[in-house]
Amino acid sequence: MYLHRCSEVRAPEGETSHGGGRVVRGERGALTVDLHCHVLVPEVETLVKDRPEKLAEGGLQKLLMGAASAEYNRTVMLPATFPKLTSVDVRLRDMDEMGVDIQVLSPTSVQNYYWADVDLAHAIVRKTNEKIAEVCATHPERFVALGNIALQHPQLSIEQLEHCTGELGMRGVQISTAINGLELDNPTFAPFWAKAEELGSLVFIHPFGTSLGERVNRFYLQNLIGQPIETTIALSHLIFGGVLDRHPRLKILAAHGGGYLPSYIGRSDHGYRARSDARSMARAPSEYLHQLFFDSLVYSPDALRHLINQVGASQVVVGTDYPFDMGAYDVHPLIAGVPGLSEEDKAAILGGNAVRLLGLKSRVRGGGGST
Repeated sequence: MYLHRCSEVRAPEGETSHGGGRVVRGERGALTVDLHCHVLVPEVETLVKDRPEKLAEGGLQKLLMGAASAEYNRTVMLPATFPKLTSVDVRLRDMDEMGVDIQVLSPTSVQNYYWADVDLAHAIVRKTNEKIAEVCATHPERFVALGNIALQHPQLSIEQLEHCTGELGMRGVQISTAINGLELDNPTFAPFWAKAEELGSLVFIHPFGTSLGERVNRFYLQNLIGQPIETTIALSHLIFGGVLDRHPRLKILAAHGGGYLPSYIGRSDHGYRARSDARSMARAPSEYLHQLFFDSLVYSPDALRHLINQVGASQVVVGTDYPFDMGAYDVHPLIAGVPGLSEEDKAAILGGNAVRLLGLKSRVRGGGGST
């Protein structure tokens, strides 16, 4: 079967195009790239539907999320979201309404299935990545792809990373904030981080659920506060665990504005100065924020202003969490409303930083310039 390489694009003359290292910006303004967008692959559900872990999923969700939230997701959120997760036409319509030129597609976290054995994990990841590549092929001028990997099987995950970024032309992968209870700085994952740095692959860190258990099983707190906490913990392990010292060229993107870490990084800095057991890395924690990238999913211009103050405008990209109900789709009003943000920084956040992060080349139609 022929599979489209997401990096091979031949766009008609005069159309917006990306891929093959090239992005051509449309005429309506700054290129807008959304790096936090999900795809669901129904064929993967067929692979797992009879597995005991999958059959236990509903009961576990009720326990950890709460019965009311689980029922709301089942009867309201998921039916509304499914067409957007699976229909290219619906996705393109929504992108046009939001003023998004390019979506960077990544798997839905529910399809990580880190409990899968080697054979099943191989099948899940292959099916996920091939289907996302096929979506990319339908409109290569609108889509860039990130793949899935089975990080619970480190050697297999490296092979999968090489396949999706090589043969399929994807720009990187999405992973969760912890893998079967192991933090991301665990030595088990050291070969993965080395390979991701070597390949220049983007690693999008996106939580799924929370380790807080039943403490947050009411009011949708499992998502509202639990998931940002998981991102905060994951990034802290990468910093304090020395991963960012060992691999300074890693390209890491944190979902949901990096959780709570940028907002309260001063406490980590204080601990670094005050305690020897918190000086496990080469520099103060806040200095590593400038090695990371953060999406704009913080909901208000003032919150985005604070994130920019902490990490720099060069480290922030658009992220909507399309198409879930916790997403924020007012991309242009959000960035336009940030106090004191220059036009140059607005353009960088809307798309310029994404072009740089994804290793693309950009030019303005009509010879207006390049980045």
